[in-house]
Amino acid sequence: MHFLGIIPARYASTRFLGKPLADLDGKPMIQRVYEQVQPVLGQVCVATDDHRIEATVKAFGGNVVMTSDRHTSGTDRCYEAYTLLQEPCDVIINIQGDEPFIQPEQIEILKSCFSDPQTQIATLVKPFRADADFEKELFNANTTKVVLNNRNEALYFSRSIIPYIRGEKHTEWLKKHTFYKHIGLYAYRTDILKEITQLSPSPLETAESLEQLRWLENGYKIKTGITSCETIGIDTPEDLEKAVRFLKER
Repeated sequence: MHFLGIIPARYASTRFLGKPLADLDGKPMIQRVYEQVQPVLGQVCVATDDHRIEATVKAFGGNVVMTSDRHTSGTDRCYEAYTLLQEPCDVIINIQGDEPFIQPEQIEILKSCFSDPQTQIATLVKPFRADADFEKELFNANTTKVVLNNRNEALYFSRSIIPYIRGEKHTEWLKKHTFYKHIGLYAYRTDILKEITQLSPSPLETAESLEQLRWLENGYKIKTGITSCETIGIDTPEDLEKAVRFLKER
């Protein structure tokens, strides 16, 4: 099976302007992401709408393609990049451009989901850990939670806590149930990617501001791979400072 990795990257992030070019201990963030995933995927390409990002990727020897500045999601940008590249592949992996610590083993877990010929879309989830910060993270609306069925398919994604453990203190919840955090890494069969980019925004997607709910509402199945690796997503300049400290402490 042939996999193609695409990293959507835009300059005009509302919370962190120019985020893909932010310096992360001597390298731009987009380079850190690219170098993390390229060895395990082989074929990787950055999809951007900004010539500054394009120039940066070319400077470190990466593959890059220019896409429209009208895309509202990384999924749409991935599909346009795929059509422009015209690379024969079975599955496209959408790699978040602000996740420089994605591990090769996480890519492998995602790839393994497609050993099942029925898999249409796949993503990653991670069990919440019972540490000092779990309750804060569980209640954080920026942390997406997900519930699974017994085939490890996503039933629902939410910014709220799901499920709600009735009659128990929050501090006891992890003893009663395994809660899963969504890791925003997606893979799609190429024909499915084409189909989902034609869908209109859905009511649940609009309510939660979570694109993947559009796919569930329209009957698509999302297989989940379970990882134990912690990742550090970078949404703000403050997150970047934490990431720099993390790199220096390793």
